Amino acid sequence: MQKFTRVTGIAAPLMKANIDTDVIIPAKRLVGHRRDELGAFAFEAHRYQPDRTDNPEFVLNRPRYRGAKILVAGENFGCGSSRESAVWALAGFGFRCVIAPSFGDIFTNNAFQNGMLLIRLPSEQAERLAAALESCVDPTMTVDLERRVVTEPSGTEMPFEIDAELRQALLEGRDEIGMTLAREAEILAFQERDRAARPWIYRPRPGSTPAA
Repeated sequence: MQKFTRVTGIAAPLMKANIDTDVIIPAKRLVGHRRDELGAFAFEAHRYQPDRTDNPEFVLNRPRYRGAKILVAGENFGCGSSRESAVWALAGFGFRCVIAPSFGDIFTNNAFQNGMLLIRLPSEQAERLAAALESCVDPTMTVDLERRVVTEPSGTEMPFEIDAELRQALLEGRDEIGMTLAREAEILAFQERDRAARPWIYRPRPGSTPAA
């Protein structure tokens, strides 16, 4: 998966709570569309008017937030179903990072498995950040995973916490399988020790002579 180290870009506020995966990507769009096409349907119900023209009232359609890479959202973002396609749609829209007070559990795992950084901030900090994005001249921010800081449009740095293992996986661009394979030497060494200690639980290796 794509590494995440540092991203600088426009940040957009979408502070409604409980935005679920069906809002992020409607179920009807999961048939007949490739993964890399789903960004066109992200937030479809709010993003477009009935004639498929842009809804000017939707925050992500406002000119100042066009091309946003960072999303600042409300409580329980990504709740609902387990569809991984919600993350694909966000990535297709252009987002690399979502900042919110809390996230749906399955959505959280899907995001990290696809190289998208999720940052949890207390509600008051997230709301203050969203307000700053609305009032500043240029809503550009930086998220630095190596330093674990968010730099607001004003230049103020806001530290954040993240699980050390997930952070390392994102920095190295490894999903769970990649993280496991990175420890292949340790795994093989354990298997050799265990095979010697408990040979009866292992099938004979191809071409080997079974023990008497």
